Amino acid sequence: MLQLVPTPIGNLSDISQRSLDALFGASIILCEDTRITHKLLTLLAQRYDHPKYNAKLVSLHSHNEADFIAKLTPDFFDAAIVYVSDAGMPGISDPGQLLVDYCLQHDIAYEVLAGASALLVAFVASGFNQTQFVFGGFLPHKQENRRTALAKLIDTQLTVILYEAPHRLLELLEALVALDSHHPIFVAKELSKLHETKFRGTAIEVFNTLKTTSIKGEWVVVLSPFVKTKTLQLGEEELLKLSLPPKEKAKLLAQLGTKSAKEWYEELCNA
Repeated sequence: MLQLVPTPIGNLSDISQRSLDALFGASIILCEDTRITHKLLTLLAQRYDHPKYNAKLVSLHSHNEADFIAKLTPDFFDAAIVYVSDAGMPGISDPGQLLVDYCLQHDIAYEVLAGASALLVAFVASGFNQTQFVFGGFLPHKQENRRTALAKLIDTQLTVILYEAPHRLLELLEALVALDSHHPIFVAKELSKLHETKFRGTAIEVFNTLKTTSIKGEWVVVLSPFVKTKTLQLGEEELLKLSLPPKEKAKLLAQLGTKSAKEWYEELCNA
């Protein structure tokens, strides 16, 4: 049997009794990172007075998931198998869905235990009053692909929830500022932890705040619904203040219609 077990997204006290029973009763634990899972199990054993875990930890992550499953045979699941991601609910921007699909195709018993997910915590914490939302996970790395993916999500006119890495967070916020500097957004990190951090405000307010704030760690970004497609609303002075590369800034300034992108680029480089 397979059990997909959610793990705390920060606070160890959020672990459920069912999850504890599954983890410490497993024969094999498939995990995104064996080092992180080992540390988690050690801490849980200490916190809840459990004997040391006996399960074998096996690495299963996005880079080896397809190959791992291709080599599986149904009798692998005769043992008590558990899958966990590094934190939160497996299968949400983490591996897990292919395992479930394998079980369905081979009539193997499985269950998904209920538990924490950063996207749901952030959605509720945002206070945006709409029950429908769309989850975009992590946007693509390449800039053009990121723009396309973001535009499709915004066009749904639903609340949009994204995950973002710290080194790309300001880039995302700048794109939102250029789209509509006054649009309400919410960002959060370290959810459920001692140093939980949350900001809600307009895109430009959040951007200006985070420019001078430590942005280490992965973030959840929640965008209130875009009622209609927005056009560039910043003026020349506001655009000039953005910390964008000259080439990108020149393209935005050119949309004002006063100068070409080439002219703006030359002016920015000579400033």
